[in-house]
Amino acid sequence: MNDTALEISSQPEVWAVGLGRADEARAALGAPGERMLVLGCGTSWFVAQAIAELREAAGLGETDAVCASEYVPRRRYDRVVAVTRSGTSTEVLEALRQVPDGAHRVAITAVAGEPVDDLVDTRLLLDFADERSVVQTRFPTTVLAMARAAFGEDLKHLIADGRAALAAPLPADPSEIDHLVFLGTGWTIGLAHEAALKVREAAQAWSESYPARDYRHGPVAVAGPRSLVWSFGAVPASLDDAALDAGARPYRDGRDPLAQLVLAQRFAVALAAHRGLDPDRPRLLTRSVVLT
Repeated sequence: MNDTALEISSQPEVWAVGLGRADEARAALGAPGERMLVLGCGTSWFVAQAIAELREAAGLGETDAVCASEYVPRRRYDRVVAVTRSGTSTEVLEALRQVPDGAHRVAITAVAGEPVDDLVDTRLLLDFADERSVVQTRFPTTVLAMARAAFGEDLKHLIADGRAALAAPLPADPSEIDHLVFLGTGWTIGLAHEAALKVREAAQAWSESYPARDYRHGPVAVAGPRSLVWSFGAVPASLDDAALDAGARPYRDGRDPLAQLVLAQRFAVALAAHRGLDPDRPRLLTRSVVLT
């Protein structure tokens, strides 16, 4: 079994550790009423999107998510949180250097002693969720599990749902799928983007992601018999009809959205195997983007 698959399978146990440290996440993610920005690149940007939606939906304060490479200090924030597994990504470090004085800077990272430590006031270290793989799986899902618990969600079901997702059959035979579409709503839009990225990274396959209701506004036109349209969370059932009308296969299940993402990660690895690819060695990718 490759490292990516091993890390995918470890997620329920890693989540349990993270949920036991929810108080640390609550302190790092700020007091109710603070105006907060969450930064990240790639997977971490999608995590930032989900965190921002979850925090605002919980009534804890205005929260924005910005891709670190696009950050421009135009707005005032009480707290700026950078999600960075390695603590070395150049765009994240550059964004933190631009944060105006007065904002409390936080890093959520998996590795201690990296350059990001010198740029923040608080560090939430998830070294127990670190990964050998280039392709991120358990680190981002653990960040989201901890954030959800910190924001007051009851996640008693999460570990069992994660284990069920590891045992569940895949929603389709990878040999029959050339095109994947992931749909989400609210905070699960970030999960949809992340699932699509896993397919591109691990399997070099055609994948897309959208806010669910936007799917009918153009993207459905390219769906066909070898398309799998995968819904995360409370996506309207009418979107399944839109996929069926296009000749595609809709898929959804009732497990927690993070558990649904585990199944999508498994599918990406299975699709990579079908294509003769090693997900531990994704094309053109490295664990951290460090620019000279």
